[in-house]
Amino acid sequence: MNKHLQRHMGEPPLQCHFCPAAFTQNYRRVAHIRTHTGERPFSCVHCNASYARKAALSIHMRSHSGERPFSCVHCKASFSQRRFLVIHMRTHTGERPFSCVHCSVSFSRKDVLNNHMRTHSGERPFSCVHCDASFTQKRFLVGHMRLHTEKRPFPCVHCNASFVQKNKLVLHMRDRHSVERPFSCVHCDASFVKESYLTRHIYTHTGERPYSCVHCSASFLMKRYLVQHMRTHTGERPFSCVHCSASFSHRSVLVNHIRIHTGERPYSCAHCDASFSQKPHLTSHLFSRHGSKRS
Repeated sequence: MNKHLQRHMGEPPLQCHFCPAAFTQNYRRVAHIRTHTGERPFSCVHCNASYARKAALSIHMRSHSGERPFSCVHCKASFSQRRFLVIHMRTHTGERPFSCVHCSVSFSRKDVLNNHMRTHSGERPFSCVHCDASFTQKRFLVGHMRLHTEKRPFPCVHCNASFVQKNKLVLHMRDRHSVERPFSCVHCDASFVKESYLTRHIYTHTGERPYSCVHCSASFLMKRYLVQHMRTHTGERPFSCVHCSASFSHRSVLVNHIRIHTGERPYSCAHCDASFSQKPHLTSHLFSRHGSKRS
């Protein structure tokens, strides 16, 4: 009650010694001062993490305990922090509170809006230390850096394959090593390892295209196709060549482009010594030189 009354009685605020910030409660001032001193007195007993605020440590501890106290009322999802639940709820409500001031696009998360804004400003704050490439998002830089280090941090536990990106490993595991396929289609004999794959497959029967563009009438079967399509409106070209200034809206186009620099020709004809940098070129060669034979 005393703390609440201070707000109405106009008592002198508690001043920070390092900046103009002022507080009505001393514990808030103490926590703020640690942003200047770097003091982190609250340490995790399980790892080396430490924090300036006890509340931050409590949140971190959930990463060890697995506690997820914030549950969605619409589905089975649960989260370690309330802010993650708030963001998740927008997938149900469709709320997109963060709007671009330059175009009509809006987003459910502020960080995604910040990334989008760079397509207008041209800002590319994440720079490669090995070449002149720079990127709008840190994750693009991380992926790019592996081109220099040849690091493939995602190995398959069933074979010798390893991958630069986690999603490539997931696809490999699904296509090459998964035996159990518990999710079956009611329209045909197809079955799948994940329910989401079944849902996507059923759209091929129903004709449903649930992901719609906000700028035109285009709609898509998969969200990633919509993301790729949106770049035709925003002009975003997140995939940059490490050898020149070229950039592309699709990773696959970048891969084909890089072969111009490296001279790589991975598509070989089984009938002669010809090889090609792109599969369509091999297909054309087979048709024109070998009577449409397949390699």
